[in-house]
Order: sequence, then C-alpha cells, then structure tokens
Amino acid sequence: MAAPTPAVESVQCFGRKKTAMAVTHCTRGKGLIKINGCPIELMELEILRFKAVEPILLLGRQHFNGVDMRIRVKGGGHTS
Repeated sequence: MAAPTPAVESVQCFGRKKTAMAVTHCTRGKGLIKINGCPIELMELEILRFKAVEPILLLGRQHFNGVDMRIRVKGGGHTS
C-alpha cells in the first residue's frame, strides 16, 4: 500500500462588502503577510497598513509568527 500523503495545513477565508472582495490564504511559514503579491511593509498609506494589521496587533504578533498570509483584494476602489 502507498503511504498516505501528509495533509496540507492551510486555511482559506474570504469576506465581501458591496463590490469589494478579499480572499486570504494562510499556511505555515515565517510570518509573511502579502497583499496582492506585495509585502505589507511596502503599502503606501500607513493608515491602510495599520488597518490591515490591527487584528494581528490586538491578538499579539507572537501568535502569527509561524503563519504566512497571502491576501488578494478586488473591487471597492483605492482604499480596498
């Protein structure tokens, strides 16, 4: 018999509001957060960067050190 393949440990979540949609794919990793393929540290507007990281800061960054997040955002204008 073939050995069972290990399950991929990942979670995919999504949220919608009006015409905007965001999909997050979380996997084990080094704590990287990318929005539309760009690292979150390179986001232009500081207030938008803080808004995106706010839940992580509330719970504590140490809980997310082993999780990579890829976030894809569509629609909703410039602020989405």
